[in-house]
Amino acid sequence: MKRVQLNPSFNPSLMCITESWGRALAKVVLTLLGFLLWGAAVALVLGGAFVILTYRSYGVFFQNRFFLVPGWLAIMAALLLVPTGALAICAPVKNSRLHQGTLMYFLLVLLCLEASSTIMTHVYCVKAGHQLKNSMDHFFLQYNRTAPHHRSNRAVDATHKQLKCCGIDNYTDWMAALPTRLQAGHVFAPESCCKEAYLDCRGDVSQPEKLFKEGCLQRLEGRLHFVMGYMAWCCMVVVWLEINGFCPTLAVHQQNKAIRVPYHFKSV
Repeated sequence: MKRVQLNPSFNPSLMCITESWGRALAKVVLTLLGFLLWGAAVALVLGGAFVILTYRSYGVFFQNRFFLVPGWLAIMAALLLVPTGALAICAPVKNSRLHQGTLMYFLLVLLCLEASSTIMTHVYCVKAGHQLKNSMDHFFLQYNRTAPHHRSNRAVDATHKQLKCCGIDNYTDWMAALPTRLQAGHVFAPESCCKEAYLDCRGDVSQPEKLFKEGCLQRLEGRLHFVMGYMAWCCMVVVWLEINGFCPTLAVHQQNKAIRVPYHFKSV
């Protein structure tokens, strides 16, 4: 016959107090983490959308489609962050090893995904910045006002209007296009360089107050750096949240193990 006997070193009251405080703290931390992950998902969706919209608006100046990769990676990570946040909120409530294991797995996958996205964002930002100058030189030098529907013309005019800029470095770049830009002794920039407030503007470089003065290269590089910088910071914040999510998840897992009261079986 076997008799069940409690381990003498086991203190039920101490365990109850420890479990209560530990479980409450883990629940609060994981719940807060879940809501923060949801907020990070929204930020990543916005960042991914910014990257994709930037490429669609100014894709003619980028030589390959790999510029879109960080944007799609951010959207994929945001989609994974939604169930991960839900698991972080539910894990301490459900008290299920399956939920806790799934949460750990999602955090690990997201950690790898965000680290890859951060590295790719930095690499493509540097690469795109080097390519941008050559691409813009090519399209702006091909600009010809006698063919308004040419691909180069549409790209240059759209860039002028959207970024409110003129030329590559500034509006004086069009003076280098002589004699093609010379009409009746005046140098004319494209009319898309004109400010909206001047309805009589025809792009005359001798009237600079009517033209956008900043160059398109500086504007586009500024937008590119802003978008990629935003993406990089979002990824780093998410990585920080994920690393901090491992500790309370492991704490909840250890609490579940501690719930099992140790017994010794003695033969009588």
